[in-house]
Amino acid sequence: MIPYTVNIKLAARTLTGTLNLQNKTAVDWGWQGLIAQGCHSSILIIDPKTAQTIQVLERHKTNVVKVKWSRENYYHNLSSPYCLRLASGDASGKIIVWDVVSGTAHCEIQEHSKPIQDLEWLWNQDASRDLLLAVHPPNYIVLWNGDTGAKLWKKSYAENILSFSFDPFDPSNLALLTSEGIVFITDFSHSKPPGSTGKKVYIASPHASPAHTKPAPAAAPAPTGAKKALNKVKVLITNEKPTAEAVTLNDCLQLSYLPSKRNHMLLLYPREILILDLELSQTVGVVAIERSGVPFIQVIPCAQRDALYCLHENGCITLRVCRATSAPEEANVQELVYDLRSQCDAIRVTKTVRPYRMLICPVNENKAALMVSDGRVMLWELKAHTGRAAANPSSGLLPLYSPVAFCGAPLGPNQKRIPDLCLNSMIGQTLIAGEPLPLASNQQEVQLKFLLTGLLSGLPLPPFAIRMCPPLTTKNINHYQPLLAIGTSNGSVLVYNLTSGLLHKELSVHSCEVRGIEWVSLTSFLSFATSSPNNMGMVRNELQHVDLPTGRCFAFRGERGNDEPPIEMIKVSHLKQYLVVVFRDKPLELWDIRTGTLLREMAKNFPTVTALEWSPSHNLKSLKKKQMAAREAMARQTVSDAEQSSVESSVISLLQDAESKSETSQSISAREHFVFTDTDGQVYHITVEGNTVKDGARIPPDGSMGSIACIAWKGDTLVLGDVDGNLNFWDLKARLSRGIPTHRGWVKKIRFAPGKGNQKLLVMYTDGAEVWDTKEVQMVSSTRFGRNVNYRILDIDWCTSDKVVLASDDGCIRVLEMAMKSASYRMDEQDLTDPVWCPYLLLPRAALTLKAFLLLQPWSGTFTMDITQVDLKSVLQDPELSLLQRCLLVSRLFGDESDLTFWTVASHYLQSFAQARQLSVSAAEGSEESQPSPQNHLDICQDVLCESSYFQKFQLDRVHLQEVKRSSYEHTKKCADQLLLLGQTDRAVQLLLETSADNPSYYCDSLKACLVTTITSSGPSQSTIKLVATNMIANGKLAEGVQLLCLIDKAADACRYLQTYGEWNRAAWLAKVRLNPAESSDVLKRWAEHLCSPQVNHKSKAILVLLSLGCFYKVGEMLHSMRYFDRAALFIEACLKYGVMEISEKTPVCAAFVDYARLLRSLGLREGAALWASRAGSAGEQLMEELFRGEGGVPEALLGEDEVELGQESTE
Repeated sequence: MIPYTVNIKLAARTLTGTLNLQNKTAVDWGWQGLIAQGCHSSILIIDPKTAQTIQVLERHKTNVVKVKWSRENYYHNLSSPYCLRLASGDASGKIIVWDVVSGTAHCEIQEHSKPIQDLEWLWNQDASRDLLLAVHPPNYIVLWNGDTGAKLWKKSYAENILSFSFDPFDPSNLALLTSEGIVFITDFSHSKPPGSTGKKVYIASPHASPAHTKPAPAAAPAPTGAKKALNKVKVLITNEKPTAEAVTLNDCLQLSYLPSKRNHMLLLYPREILILDLELSQTVGVVAIERSGVPFIQVIPCAQRDALYCLHENGCITLRVCRATSAPEEANVQELVYDLRSQCDAIRVTKTVRPYRMLICPVNENKAALMVSDGRVMLWELKAHTGRAAANPSSGLLPLYSPVAFCGAPLGPNQKRIPDLCLNSMIGQTLIAGEPLPLASNQQEVQLKFLLTGLLSGLPLPPFAIRMCPPLTTKNINHYQPLLAIGTSNGSVLVYNLTSGLLHKELSVHSCEVRGIEWVSLTSFLSFATSSPNNMGMVRNELQHVDLPTGRCFAFRGERGNDEPPIEMIKVSHLKQYLVVVFRDKPLELWDIRTGTLLREMAKNFPTVTALEWSPSHNLKSLKKKQMAAREAMARQTVSDAEQSSVESSVISLLQDAESKSETSQSISAREHFVFTDTDGQVYHITVEGNTVKDGARIPPDGSMGSIACIAWKGDTLVLGDVDGNLNFWDLKARLSRGIPTHRGWVKKIRFAPGKGNQKLLVMYTDGAEVWDTKEVQMVSSTRFGRNVNYRILDIDWCTSDKVVLASDDGCIRVLEMAMKSASYRMDEQDLTDPVWCPYLLLPRAALTLKAFLLLQPWSGTFTMDITQVDLKSVLQDPELSLLQRCLLVSRLFGDESDLTFWTVASHYLQSFAQARQLSVSAAEGSEESQPSPQNHLDICQDVLCESSYFQKFQLDRVHLQEVKRSSYEHTKKCADQLLLLGQTDRAVQLLLETSADNPSYYCDSLKACLVTTITSSGPSQSTIKLVATNMIANGKLAEGVQLLCLIDKAADACRYLQTYGEWNRAAWLAKVRLNPAESSDVLKRWAEHLCSPQVNHKSKAILVLLSLGCFYKVGEMLHSMRYFDRAALFIEACLKYGVMEISEKTPVCAAFVDYARLLRSLGLREGAALWASRAGSAGEQLMEELFRGEGGVPEALLGEDEVELGQESTE
């Protein structure tokens, strides 16, 4: 006989419920493709593709207020693998950096004891990826090393800091949102704290400043509500503190830089979004809500397109896309307009249910997640439908076009594609003024719609009553499901399957709070609820019998239940034959569960029951034996009488056997006992058999015990617990009793663990719980509110022989090991219902192999692949998919930020240089070819990497807008300066002449206007101006000197001066807008060299700059020298394919190919390695020999299987 039955292995897990208000901002969607969400003191990790919770991290003692995934903006290899790193901050000021897969903490950081205000990983330098910037209230920012927990520096500011935002285009710029305004920091660096206190800017509230409204011209029609707001928001940024009546910035909800355009920022107010141009400190656009509209809570700007996702107070998510300025009739464009293009359904908002936060997928920017306060997560996807909109001329919206391209390259005629892969493949580029409209052939008109693709729901609000279904036995092992029934305060019962942690059924059973549940079989249970008492103290009792497979409920006590004292407890006997219902001031009732009949209602003088328990002993076995013996005797008799042949007799005995079995299960009523205690502590013993009830022995009370609160009985051990915290252990065999005072107050519940011979006992107190071993009479483990956990326990049960389940007042239900230490589980031990695609969950080596395997396929000639997403599979196997498209697609699948940026720029410039080359060849042959369409620009979010012509147009557009919006002399001066640099002299002169006579710089500006108009290209005047300019620059007037040099077309010199004085970004900007390609290329090459220098260490940025100049050899060399072997080899391969690089022995080509082959061999992809080695010419010969000598290689035959297995690994 086995002493213990081992239960199905259940993972420790946490079922979470409603969120705390402090969890509101604790959400983040990482490049890794997963969502992290704080729920009380735990953190949920959610997979948005399959809407499953795949990990719950527990270590914080207080509510989690911030979570941030680390950025994936670095090259991944075995030493810096794909890994899931998350930082979380809580209300007590502790920051934990997690290794999410194993559920362990890398390091813990504590500085102050106030809630963390904001967290962000630094993503932009090539040196270290472990740096974490945090705001510790009230006014400190601290830079931490997130790997070791060491503090690098700390800096305090004058005001309370609410949040911060990094400039995505320049990592040294940081804006702090403070309680009074904004602080701009321009010298942020990871090596030392910012030197200055930053530039403080105060913001007048949009509503309160009457000085800024300008009188409307009489002829103009009366403006609408939104237009009125626009007139008000003329100037919003002032450097001096606003006056008292102009309320300062306390209602600004959020500040973010726009990742789609450099030097733009948005400020969010409840009823409007302001777009600021930071060069002018001026509002250039407003998104205002009409009077009847729903206020904003949050806005997320996109990087791929100039678009905003907005969340409103009714839970509706809207997408607004910036209107193109290309239409000629809008020549007098007033500001940036964001048109509403799509919105999703709102939710029903109540006191307890309101939207908290919205998240956008950072990789593709076309999926949104909405966090609701009741613990729901709604996953929306943006879909593009081709087709014209219903004509609505009044809206004035231009149609949106979608590019017919896939992964950055034009779509082949019969190429498969993934629809709606990402935002920039759904919406074409916003046109810029002065550009021809695209040809219809290149674009399709699209409508955008939101689609709900997933929903996760949490537990309702506590209190809970929980009960685990009967334990696993050898008899039910084939169809056993570990189900946990949870009774809730609104009368419904939730049934969870604990293998997957998913909701199995939700049943609406009662009309009031569920007080208790008892299972009567593996698939049915009884639950009871009591309504609130009337003035007589009477209630309505509901006792329901629920059958799970069918969901059928019926009132177990029939018509009874109205106007009676409340039910205290129900207890089901061990064989599930009988039920005892105990009332508060009324004798107990005894029911037969099988027939649903009342066996006995006790007499009025029956003692008041305080605790009751059924005995595990019964006489079912002996009864069955007796009955079987009687049947056998009968069977023998009948057979001998008839003297049948032995064959028939065996048949008959079988039949009778079957008959007798069915009868036994029907008719046997085994004898069962229960014990209970009365208010004096006396123990009564009662026997039930069939419908007879006998009173047994009575045991006088134990003097050391108070009033008995609960009893538990298993085997020969009976345990009593009282209201004073004493436990009394009775050994019935040895007739010994032993009392132990626990000093923990009222013993609320005691339960024995399932499993034969398992004598562990779970005890619940008002302030926690303990596990006892009743054999040794010793405490095994304990948990106590305030000491080692921060939640109170509401209910307890065993879910297997070694795991307990606790319901707590923070709305969570936890399945824990017997030690009751709340711990995160390892993700790979999880039993998920749907497979999750997340390379970050694989071992580092496996993830890299998978990546190499996806990239490598074209050269092996065959396409074997086992990935769960079918559409993706067919695309990756499509022979039409070019190398560049494949690289881009894989970097998207992996959420690899640095890969994605590199391949986006590389693929664009490889194609454009290859095209230019073909054109020059064809022009030389004299054939006329159409110009490439101007539509394929790099998106403006790549900033200086864009083509000069496009960049120039964009800057002109921007100055035009600034000019319209300027409202003070300062602004006018800045506009004139910009116009001079851009070479728009006529317009600049007009602005200079606007200066009023009482302005101190009136004379200066007038002279400047004269100078600009009279500049001639005669030698002497040029040399004079050049001399003046150089003197100015030498004496610290850099900007003015540069302007003069630009006037005489010496912009190249101006760029050189700017670079000498460290103004690298400004120089690059000027080169892009003023210089011819050759000169501009020199300036940018110098910048790339500067970026590579060890003190700057921005090689990744330098590579992008070189790509935009078409220096492909140099890029190949750099990638190889940085040991980015796979990227280098694939890039060079693409260059050769597009004919922009010739292969020769001295180029970096061969070395890169050999090193990539070595990398593949180390990952076990031997065929691929051989292929690359053979491409490398003589350099690869040695490696080829090693490979086929069998060193570190695998026999040829195994290889195919290996690759297939890899594919399968990725799906698990």
